Amino acid sequence: MLRKFLVLSLLLGCFAVTFGQREKVLKLPNFDKPLFHYGFYLGMNNNGYKVSYKPSFVDKPDIEVTSSIGFNVGLIADLRLHNNLNLRFEPGLMSNTKTLVFNHISGSNETIKTREVGATFLHLPIILKASTNRINNVRPYILGGVSYDYNFSSNESSSDDNFAGKFRTKTSNFMYEIGIGVDLYLNYFKLSPSIRGVFAINNELKYDNSSPSQWTDPIDFLGTRGVFLHLAFE
Repeated sequence: MLRKFLVLSLLLGCFAVTFGQREKVLKLPNFDKPLFHYGFYLGMNNNGYKVSYKPSFVDKPDIEVTSSIGFNVGLIADLRLHNNLNLRFEPGLMSNTKTLVFNHISGSNETIKTREVGATFLHLPIILKASTNRINNVRPYILGGVSYDYNFSSNESSSDDNFAGKFRTKTSNFMYEIGIGVDLYLNYFKLSPSIRGVFAINNELKYDNSSPSQWTDPIDFLGTRGVFLHLAFE
């Protein structure tokens, strides 16, 4: 996941340098002067899980996690704190699907060994964005922040667990995210592509009701790890 983030960040940086060298006519010269401005964003994500284990009755736990490409959509509220520092609130929806395969469970019954975990989150991040000075129509930046995520698909309140075929996670979760991006000043709006990494702070797993459980007993921590491709229109 870190390798993907670094590669995409390098490609974005190369694109920004090329764009900045080619553009000479200054567009939207007063865009960054207002105290507030608004926008919206669209994007894609590839969110998986980081899994760490603890001692249990399972001798060698082995959980394989794969994920599908999901989508992000939301709004932007931006407050200029300084010429090179902005505070942003970016509420939105984030959705994707993960598949967990419990390889330590013996037998060939895929219904027992496999859990598909669909997730739709209300994503509420507070972001600090630190930008360089503007170079023609390009302005690179880095960002970081924390978010509260409400998982509509968690099944936390369900009485059914893995013994009934249902994998449960927590409804309320906290994340932090870091990223790199570039502001591109166009004729009528500013386009801001960025690459972001998102990392869970708390354990998202809801343990099974009874023990021993071959699905949840071996897990010490299960948390989202993901990469976003984020396109902001401001």
